[in-house]
Amino acid sequence: MQTMRLGDGRAVVAPDGSQIRELVAVAQGSMVHCTLPRDAVSMAVVHTTVDEAWYCLAGTGQVWRRREGTESVLDVEAGTALTIDCGTHFQFRNTGDEDLCFVIITMPPWPGAEEARRVEDYWAVPRSHVA
Repeated sequence: MQTMRLGDGRAVVAPDGSQIRELVAVAQGSMVHCTLPRDAVSMAVVHTTVDEAWYCLAGTGQVWRRREGTESVLDVEAGTALTIDCGTHFQFRNTGDEDLCFVIITMPPWPGAEEARRVEDYWAVPRSHVA
């Protein structure tokens, strides 16, 4: 049995540039808290072996997703849930005045930084705005 409070773990920088705090993990999946600061844009990546479910806790932003000829930009705010299926190219940006925060469930558990491969950005990532 695991228990974690958000402030207990240390923040790490994800391969896409967002800030990640690891929460808990079981054999079938892991959970993190993700923060993208005000005015920040993540780098576009694709996952090679995992699926993710995202739930927006705070802030406003947009998530771009492209997979198998389908492409969309989704406006997100607190209460929005979405999925990132394995093989989906994605990128997200904060369009609001506060941090954009998600809880992200990864299945199977996140294997490490090599999981995310860099792909062409949908939005330009100014150096000063990278998370």
